[in-house]
Amino acid sequence: MRVDSVEHGNLLPKSRLGLFGGTNMKRSTTMRGTSFALGALALMLTAGSAEAQTLKIGYINSQEILVNAPAAEAAQAAFDAEMAGYQNEITQLETELQNLETALQQQQLTLSPEARQNREQQLQQKFQEYQQRTTQLQEVANQRRAALIQPVMDNITTIIEQLREEGAYALILDAAAGSIVSADPALDLTQDVIARLQAADAAGVGPGN
Repeated sequence: MRVDSVEHGNLLPKSRLGLFGGTNMKRSTTMRGTSFALGALALMLTAGSAEAQTLKIGYINSQEILVNAPAAEAAQAAFDAEMAGYQNEITQLETELQNLETALQQQQLTLSPEARQNREQQLQQKFQEYQQRTTQLQEVANQRRAALIQPVMDNITTIIEQLREEGAYALILDAAAGSIVSADPALDLTQDVIARLQAADAAGVGPGN
């Protein structure tokens, strides 16, 4: 029986029990496959006119926004701190499994059939315990990930909605979701979102305050 390290999905690669689902927040956070559900974002005007009017469209890059959102880095740091103990526990379980397997391989020629069977059963039981515990810890990680990232998502969504209303945009799309082939850079609202996030963080208030 070979026991390999179990890798867990994460938002940053700093720990296997990561926050945002498997990418580097410093440069390459990907929103499509993460808890950050801004992919294919389309915020539409609810009040329309029967008269013909020009459709005003803007777009943002949610990947770039999350990379630069101060609250996202704080959330990641908090997550890493909380998960450090769990990661150490997983590493210890993996080491115990590897030691049991190595010992069995080294001694199997000298063990009686009954003794060998007992050792194999012990190894199998330890492996099952390891699987159960890693599943439990991953569930804990998922819950904490959701709890930590939700306020970040809410703030970003609030700011995008503010920009949509202020600019009378009919749609604001997400370039990171691959929904835009080509667009005028003048329609890019990414830096506006980032600036408001950073200003709100510096002032110690939410974007709506």
